Amino acid sequence: MGARKRIAAEKRKEANKSLYFAKLNSVPTSPRKMRLVADMIRGMEVNKALGALRFSKKEASIRLEKLLKSAIANWEQKTGLKADENNVLYVTKIAVDSATMLKRLRTAPQGRGYRIRKRSNHVTLFVDTKGNQETQQEPQNN
Repeated sequence: MGARKRIAAEKRKEANKSLYFAKLNSVPTSPRKMRLVADMIRGMEVNKALGALRFSKKEASIRLEKLLKSAIANWEQKTGLKADENNVLYVTKIAVDSATMLKRLRTAPQGRGYRIRKRSNHVTLFVDTKGNQETQQEPQNN
């Protein structure tokens, strides 16, 4: 690895130390279905988001609930605090990106074949307190 790449990687690692997130890779659900559930909890307070996910009928909500619990645990581990009434956590950012696609062929009449695309996605969920969220997003003029 070249020096420039190594320096950039070290900067990225340092920046990630102040972010509290959890990632879920290669979820076998289409990104569109996952985005419907992700849009439902974006910007919500964590306890309300957990309740909304628990009582949602969508299958993607089960995976997002587990991911949100993981992000909360990551926040508690990095800060050494407990996520309770004193430290109100919010879902600051949630991103759903498409992942690899399994391409299959379904037989069709008269010697034809229909394409089947089995989609999957990657989900990244960020949590933080309200005060930290505002200070991190201020643009810096240099």
